[in-house]
Amino acid sequence: MKYQAIGLVEVLGSANAIRVVDQMVKTSAVEFQTWHTRCGGHATVFLAGDVSAVSAAVDSVRENPPCDIVATAVISGPSEETSNVVYGFAVSNGFAK
Repeated sequence: MKYQAIGLVEVLGSANAIRVVDQMVKTSAVEFQTWHTRCGGHATVFLAGDVSAVSAAVDSVRENPPCDIVATAVISGPSEETSNVVYGFAVSNGFAK
């Protein structure tokens, strides 16, 4: 699986992850891919789309956060290995298409 761009937003809690996903998919033409949780309640949301759409979606939660945002990132033209990591999380969470 190769993505044009991947956006990542880390929050505390699953409910906050859903709020972030909702805001981002309403902001621009991006697709939710999956999320990954870690101990301590951290959840990282992954979305994909073209670079401008992903940047707009991530910027929307950074500039008008629906909750406390721990970290954000946009990776344009991710490597195949990075894309495979995101796709692997999607498969393990049952979100893979």
